[in-house]
Amino acid sequence: MDVESWLAARAGIAHRDEVGRAGFTAGAVAAAVRAGRVRRVRRVWVALPRGDGELIRAAELGGRLACLSVARRRGWWIPEQVDVQPHLHFSPNGRAVPFDGVSHWTKPLSPVSPSSLLESVEDALAHIASCLDREAALVVWESAIRSENLSTDALRSVRWRSRASAECAAEVNGLSDSGLETIAIVRLSRWGVPIRQQLYLAGHPVDLLIGDRLVVQLDGFAHHSTSKDRTRDLRHDAELRLRGYTVLRFSYAQVIHDWPAVERTIGRAMAAGAHLA
Repeated sequence: MDVESWLAARAGIAHRDEVGRAGFTAGAVAAAVRAGRVRRVRRVWVALPRGDGELIRAAELGGRLACLSVARRRGWWIPEQVDVQPHLHFSPNGRAVPFDGVSHWTKPLSPVSPSSLLESVEDALAHIASCLDREAALVVWESAIRSENLSTDALRSVRWRSRASAECAAEVNGLSDSGLETIAIVRLSRWGVPIRQQLYLAGHPVDLLIGDRLVVQLDGFAHHSTSKDRTRDLRHDAELRLRGYTVLRFSYAQVIHDWPAVERTIGRAMAAGAHLA
C-alpha cells in the first residue's frame, strides 16, 4: 500500500509520527510530496490534496476541532435550531489566528494524543455546556452519553472548570432515548410533577410517565417510520389504555415546532386528573 491509499483510509490527513509508525519512510513521503500526490501541513502533518477539509483547516491553524464540531463528527444529536459554526480549540498559551468560527482557548480537561485533530469528549462537552443554553446543552450531552457509552457517575467525577458543565453533569441521567425526550423532560420538569423516563409498562418502555397514569410517547424524526414500527406502537398504546393509562403521542414536528400546543395538551390531561392513580 502506498502512502496516498493509507491516508485515504484516514480522512486524508495524518500526523507524521503515525505515518512513520505505519512503515512509510521519510524518503517515500518526500517523493510523494515532490510528485504532488500529498502535501505537508505545518511540517508535522501529511495530507492528501483533497483530504478532509475541516481537519486540514484545523491542522493549518494549529488547532483541534472542538465543541459542536466534535459533536457533529461523532454523531451526537444537535437540536436543529442550533447554529453549528466551526469550532476550534487552541493552546491557551498560543497566539491568536484569524479564524471564521468559534475559538476556544481553555486548558484541556483531558490530554489527547498530538496526532489527534479532535479534542477529548470531556472537553467537547465542557465547551458545549458553555456555548449553548441549558436545554440544548443537555440534549447534546444526553446524546453523547448514549453514543459514547458514558457513565453518568464518571461524568460527575470529572473536575469541570465551569459552573455550566458541572450543572449539566449533575442533571443528565443517561435515560433519554432521543433528543425529543430530553427537551420534553427539561421543559415539563419545571411543573414540579414526578416524571419517570423509559419505564417498562405492558412489556415495553414508555418515553415518559407523568404521575402514575399519564404516558407521553415521542416519535423521533428517524424512528417509528415503518409500518411494522407503527403497528407495534399502536398495539402497545391500546394495551396501555386497556390497563387504565392515558396515552398521548406527539411527533417530532410537534415537539420541535409547536411545543406550546404539546404543553397545552399535556396540561389539559393533567387538569382532568389523567396523571393520577
